[in-house]
Amino acid sequence: MSTKNNQTSTQNASGKASANNRRLVVMCVGMVICMTGLAYAAVPLYDLFCRVTGFGGTTQVSAASSGVQIVDRDMTVRFDANTSGKMDWIFEPIQRDVTLKLGESAQIAYRAKNASSEPVTGSATFNVTPQSAGAYFNKIQCFCFTETTLQPGEEMEMPVVFYVDPAILDYRETKDIHTITLSYTFFPTEKPAKPLAEAGGDKTSDSDNKTLTNGNG
Repeated sequence: MSTKNNQTSTQNASGKASANNRRLVVMCVGMVICMTGLAYAAVPLYDLFCRVTGFGGTTQVSAASSGVQIVDRDMTVRFDANTSGKMDWIFEPIQRDVTLKLGESAQIAYRAKNASSEPVTGSATFNVTPQSAGAYFNKIQCFCFTETTLQPGEEMEMPVVFYVDPAILDYRETKDIHTITLSYTFFPTEKPAKPLAEAGGDKTSDSDNKTLTNGNG
């Protein structure tokens, strides 16, 4: 009798252990799936956060400045240009600064020239300083919205249309800002890798040709 009870107790304990192990495995798998999902969501969520709040000097995108009140308060905007070390472009603002009223739209331009011997496609990142002004700097048109391709020696003027929201005066942290610097940095766009079949196509053809030649011989 005692032996049967011991066997039953052992089976129950084994069953509970198996159930606990399965529950632990399910929890671990669930955690991995959740962490993977969060990792993929982190980049677009961070980008959205920056655009909404102006965090890190991220500027805003606006369809137009119509309906925005123009305030009799001058704001000077300076322009800065940079390229990554891997990009053989000459990139510079055509004018170094402009002074405009808050709410007033302005158009300026940057100039880029491909100094390399091959076509280059690039995209530009941007920010403003002071960083707290990013939430009030609105771009209506900008070359940074799309990629830019320049042929060897090709030169292009790229316009930027923007305005500074008068709401910048409503907050203690930003109301005393009189100068903003808009900065762009161009990076080369990664070239897509050749498909494996295309990359190995010539080698396969050469091998087939050799086989055919040997067969004919």
